[in-house]
Amino acid sequence: MINGVIFDLDGTLIDSMGSWGNADRRFLIENRIDPSVDPLISEKMKRLSMREAAEYFIKLGVNMHPDEITERIEKLVYDEYENTIELKPYVKDFLEFLDYKKINYCVATANYRTLTDTVLKRHGIYDRFKFIYTCAETGIKKDSPLFFKNVAEKLGSEVKHTAVIDDSVHCIESAKNAGFYTIAVLDDTANDDHSRLKEISDMTIKTFSELIEKADLIF
Repeated sequence: MINGVIFDLDGTLIDSMGSWGNADRRFLIENRIDPSVDPLISEKMKRLSMREAAEYFIKLGVNMHPDEITERIEKLVYDEYENTIELKPYVKDFLEFLDYKKINYCVATANYRTLTDTVLKRHGIYDRFKFIYTCAETGIKKDSPLFFKNVAEKLGSEVKHTAVIDDSVHCIESAKNAGFYTIAVLDDTANDDHSRLKEISDMTIKTFSELIEKADLIF
């Protein structure tokens, strides 16, 4: 049975993936680079850390220091995190279920800490998570099994009794290979990933209402 839950943020708890695709394109355009130079750029960004993404933009011709790039990208999306990005449906209901079951849960994300804190606080759920764990603060990418193992240890939950809920193929693969129970969220912005996620994860959901219905089989 599961007694700990590790949540991804973007595309899992919040409906934000479209914001990142737009930010990539806006950033290139303002630096006079045609976004069509790499039609797969948004897909590539999913696998890169913030620093690696900045270095990739430099390879595409952006004449800025990596720190300046990450700061600018953060500013491009900050307004949406502060004002418009919504929670995925039934997130709060599922958190209520976990609280009722006395199951510890946290957020583990590759996103900026400032954006993560901003959107979770706006929706009134920041204090419900035991902690927030980010790649930038730890120096470990989410496609490393060590990332999730470190989170589970901090959560106080054994790997085999911990669920990782994520929308990314590479993160689900990483967590699965590390021995976690994996629940893939099928985000509408990544339809091409759905077949692979269904193949590799222990469970797939479109909304958290589906997970609530099946929860007694897992928790």
